[in-house]
Amino acid sequence: MTDLYLWGKHPQYANGQWIKLERNASPNEIDSRKAQGFELAELEFGQHPENLKDEESAIRIYVACLAAYNNGILHGRWIDATQGEEHIREGIKAMLAKSPIMFAEEWAIHDHEGFEGVGISEYADMASVCEIAAFIDEYGPVAAKLMEHCGDLEEAKETMRDHYAGVYSSVADFAQERTEETTKIPENLQYYIDWDRMARDLEINDILALETGFEEVHIFWRH
Repeated sequence: MTDLYLWGKHPQYANGQWIKLERNASPNEIDSRKAQGFELAELEFGQHPENLKDEESAIRIYVACLAAYNNGILHGRWIDATQGEEHIREGIKAMLAKSPIMFAEEWAIHDHEGFEGVGISEYADMASVCEIAAFIDEYGPVAAKLMEHCGDLEEAKETMRDHYAGVYSSVADFAQERTEETTKIPENLQYYIDWDRMARDLEINDILALETGFEEVHIFWRH
């Protein structure tokens, strides 16, 4: 039987940090801790509640110990990339401290998830990783599409901030909505307007359209 360690977090103890409470806690002990107001987690030896949050994160990087890797051993940790540079550095530090190779210091990013197709290099700058993660976390897949189009994070941020017109089921729907907002169209002419052609003209001259899913088109003004 695998030993399970009961961890608890309470706002009035240990500055609200997770602390190890019991090994193989009984149901009565668990109920008692819950009644005291503890947030609880039962984990195997070597696991920590904060690390599990990283493993569940939608936007994360896998940081590997290079000393272990060069000796044919896979040792690393998934780290939430949306929690800031300090969180990542602390995660790397903790990962290296548990390396099977003594005095391990070198590391690299060997995998990443949730970046919606944006590439993250092995030795990417942590500040850049966090900025990209925060941008995607805030705006979703369209942020990655915009970065791909702009080729630059700062330009993508500026475009999102200053030129975003909204999300529509199609460019034709956008063209129709904008036209009807600004122009009084006689009822007997409405069925003769070619919204698709108008949409094509808008894309050539005035807008950028980025599709992120079925009937999900994000529109940006070019000026």
